[in-house]
Amino acid sequence: MGRAFEFRKERKMKRWAAMSKIFARLNKDIILSIKEGGGIADPDTNSRLRAVLQNCKAANMPKDNIERAIKKATDKDTSDYKEVTFEGYGPHGIAIYVETATDNNNRTVANVRSHFNRGGGQLGTTGSVEFMFNRMCFFNLVDNGMDLDDLTLELIDFGAEEVERDEEAQQLIVTAPFESFGGLQSKLEADGMEIVESGLERVPTTTTALGATQAEEVEALVENLEGDDDVQAVFHTMEPSLG
Repeated sequence: MGRAFEFRKERKMKRWAAMSKIFARLNKDIILSIKEGGGIADPDTNSRLRAVLQNCKAANMPKDNIERAIKKATDKDTSDYKEVTFEGYGPHGIAIYVETATDNNNRTVANVRSHFNRGGGQLGTTGSVEFMFNRMCFFNLVDNGMDLDDLTLELIDFGAEEVERDEEAQQLIVTAPFESFGGLQSKLEADGMEIVESGLERVPTTTTALGATQAEEVEALVENLEGDDDVQAVFHTMEPSLG
């Protein structure tokens, strides 16, 4: 399996177990997708919102929750809601990249810095670790038995780099540079491929393997960051462990 697949699977197995946390993050994704889409709450014309709603369906997010988030996106109290990223190092030199969604930047900065400090890490400056990650997009598709080579050849002109089969989930995983997200989304929808989930992620260009005790220290910091209400996603350069 590709590196992107391994890191995505690790995050799902170890980080996204709490359904309430998933719903909270999806709620923010809905708000941001509408705000960044010029206030458009129609998924037919707002492709990012359409992708988020697919993820909501995959997570079994209740319809009422979705409708409340869409309504909130136009409320004045979300006018300052924005995405903010943080970069730094955890224990043992592991690079960490944090994506947040916040309506209070001072609170978020203070909380993220505190997590780094208490976890034996150090918050860095913008650009200090971003270059260690490739920003990618992915699409999880219903596996209709299509030949992987044929599908790869069909999608490569739209930016796809890898097409893999997840036997356990019975899904096909398409991975591409994040710039290809819109084109790939349109192509897959036009071909009638059922998109179960999609999104953007940061995949490390190189990774560092740590011993069990050292890895636990890094994992504790990552888990504390991911537990913060303002944090949407955390990416790191530690070699994933799927055991």
